[in-house]
Amino acid sequence: MNKRSLTALARELLGRAREASSGRSAETVHGGHERPLRQTLIALRAGARLDDHENPGDATLHVLTGRVRLVAGRDAWDGTPGDLLIIPDAVHSVEAEEDSAFLLTVVKNLHI
Repeated sequence: MNKRSLTALARELLGRAREASSGRSAETVHGGHERPLRQTLIALRAGARLDDHENPGDATLHVLTGRVRLVAGRDAWDGTPGDLLIIPDAVHSVEAEEDSAFLLTVVKNLHI
């Protein structure tokens, strides 16, 4: 069994995001491209965003710190610490209303 502190990693990634020209930083904490389950901790400084992109499978966004907004078309959902947002099966973006960190969990649709 492995154990990681998401709180400590969120602090570290937020520091990197504040320094990065893109305003973001991320690290996979479980799984990866070769596995169906992937969990990635993403940090965005205030005002940064993940531009429109497709949903690769079932996905959730668990806000650890800050405030984010998930936008899909005309719909939008605000998330604060402790909120779990279900990502719609649609093109969507994520915007940081303030310095924020969230755990993105994706289960890729496997086609056999």
